[in-house]
Amino acid sequence: MGIKQKIVKFMEETGYKPMSLTELMDSFNISKGEQQVFCKILDEMEKEGLLYKTRRGKYGLPEKMNMLLGTYQGNPRGFGFLIQDNKDLQDVYISPEDANGAMDGDRILVRPIKGTTAKDKCIEGEVVKILKRTNQNVVGTFEASKHFGFVVPDNKRIFYDIFVPKEEFNGAKTDHKVVVEITRWPEKRRNPEGRVIEVLGHKDDVGTDVLSIIRQYNLPEGFPEEVIKEARMLPKEVTEQDLGDREDLRNIKVATIDNEDAKDLDDAVSIMKTENGTYKLGVHIADVSHYVKPNKAIDREALERGCSIYLVDRVIPMLPYELSNGICSLNPREDRLTLSVFMEIDSGGRVINHRIAKTVINSCERMTYTDLTRILVNKDRGLMERYDYLIPEFYLMQELCQILKKRRMARGSIDFDLDEARIKLDLKGRPIEVEKDKREISHQIIEEFMLICNETVAEYIYWTQIPFIYRIHEEPDAEKLLEFNDFIHNFGYRLKGTAGEIHPKTLQELLTKIRGTKEETIISKVMLRSLQQARYSVENLGHFGLATRYYTHFTAPIRRYPDLQVHRIVKEIIKESVEEKWVKKLNRILPNVAEQSSKRERIAQEVERETEDLKKAEFMYDKVGEVYEGIISGVTSYGIYVELENTVEGLVRVSTMDDDYYVYNEKHYCFIGERTRKVYRLGDAVKVKVSRVDIANREIDFLLVDE
Repeated sequence: MGIKQKIVKFMEETGYKPMSLTELMDSFNISKGEQQVFCKILDEMEKEGLLYKTRRGKYGLPEKMNMLLGTYQGNPRGFGFLIQDNKDLQDVYISPEDANGAMDGDRILVRPIKGTTAKDKCIEGEVVKILKRTNQNVVGTFEASKHFGFVVPDNKRIFYDIFVPKEEFNGAKTDHKVVVEITRWPEKRRNPEGRVIEVLGHKDDVGTDVLSIIRQYNLPEGFPEEVIKEARMLPKEVTEQDLGDREDLRNIKVATIDNEDAKDLDDAVSIMKTENGTYKLGVHIADVSHYVKPNKAIDREALERGCSIYLVDRVIPMLPYELSNGICSLNPREDRLTLSVFMEIDSGGRVINHRIAKTVINSCERMTYTDLTRILVNKDRGLMERYDYLIPEFYLMQELCQILKKRRMARGSIDFDLDEARIKLDLKGRPIEVEKDKREISHQIIEEFMLICNETVAEYIYWTQIPFIYRIHEEPDAEKLLEFNDFIHNFGYRLKGTAGEIHPKTLQELLTKIRGTKEETIISKVMLRSLQQARYSVENLGHFGLATRYYTHFTAPIRRYPDLQVHRIVKEIIKESVEEKWVKKLNRILPNVAEQSSKRERIAQEVERETEDLKKAEFMYDKVGEVYEGIISGVTSYGIYVELENTVEGLVRVSTMDDDYYVYNEKHYCFIGERTRKVYRLGDAVKVKVSRVDIANREIDFLLVDE
């Protein structure tokens, strides 16, 4: 047990009361010569939120002193919330007066105030200590005056403008996007101060927009020199030495199926039917772990990044180009090292046998989703002639996909069919087209094959009882499900069962009922928001959304770090070289891998959503005055949100609905005209005209058009 754990355990004892430094030193028999080191440990523990030091210099545990630990989440209107580390505890409201200089993302300690305690249902608190600052650099729009300037942050949760002295402009001019370094943190009734350290360009210049988002999230644009050097030393081709203990699959028909623009090909598939009518499915995944060794420069950088981030106009890869697009990518007609999962699947979709092996493949084709769909659905003559030697396998894939999906649906897996946007850009990065990205049979084939592969690997490892990283999706919060049930009642639907005992099959049945209705999209979106967020964990808590007890991520090690870690574990197990020392190491490192991967995944999702919203706003910028048909996708006290056919969403402000006085009905999510009794409710079809587009804030305003 380390010294920090000993101190915490000592303070957890029933008779402990806050002690001074001298008293603690006496209790732990710390000599004067050891005092400096001991003080340093106490300081570290204080910064980590493990201890709280009172104004009188006495140390105690925060929770024993009615303190709450977590992250500050700001709001554009000046107030904020403490998001507690313990996810089972509710958020704590913090007024602007009680924020005491905290900024969005800061690690803070909060004291409940105004007669509330940590056990009360609704807590209001005051920030008593800022443990760690997050926003050393802030991205925003610069505005200059004669004697000083200020930066308006792009992150609206940072509600302070940052004051910049004239001598710290460093070439910035009004309407420039800049990165400002904070030199003095905010205090009560005092804005932060900073200096401009980078001018990104004018806010309306092409390229400045996405660069601003990259800087805002502190995303890396390149790789450190150490990583580049290590990547360049890797082989560019598979060598004879690599083949030692691998099964040679280079003579079987293996193909990749992916998007047209994909360059990091993680997975390939093979299929055949046995004489007794079962399917033999092979899922072959790039063996990244052969090249990326634990704790080397590439590995450390990959863990730091967590995953690849796919922006509208670029990819920020987890691994250097030499790996992601080179030796690890399953490029056609090139030997590649893989980890293969062979599954024998019966006509009911059950995996009756499986085997995992280190292999080498040579993909015979680089298929695209578009071409495979044109073969299976449109019977495209040219493509069928071009790929004639693979046509039987393609039909087998379609057959097995439908069997697997049917079994998955029967057990209650929730299958959201939400529309995603496909945004096409010109050579200068300007959006020229925004349309729905259709989910075709070819997408479903790969989806089903990867799902069954991930399940098979997870269940196999679970029964070995070796420490592992699972992909979990916990059961939804009962209160959120009750709210969702109230919401769908407006459309005439009702969930069966009590909120705490809802089976995923109940939600899947609802999705089946609403398919094709005008309310389908909005109910699906609200349902998704009512569920927990999937994450990585060393505990196997099951996957609610997929209605399965076992799930992991194994199939994308080029672009997801957990998959790479999972590969390392699987390879040790299949070669039967498990040692106690290795198991202890896994127990030590895996919780951090799971937490870091979950955190980076959430950041990637935020960045991808922001760049998509940005490009949608840019696309609509020259459409002011044009009329579109859409569906009401949201109703709030200040207006109604309307989603167009191409997935672009905009706001009709209630102040512009001037043909009547409209009253907001919160319970039924609608506006009702007092005089005309005209009703605007969720899911209604409406015509709108584009009235305003604010690219900087990603806002699109609509006006209702009379039918």
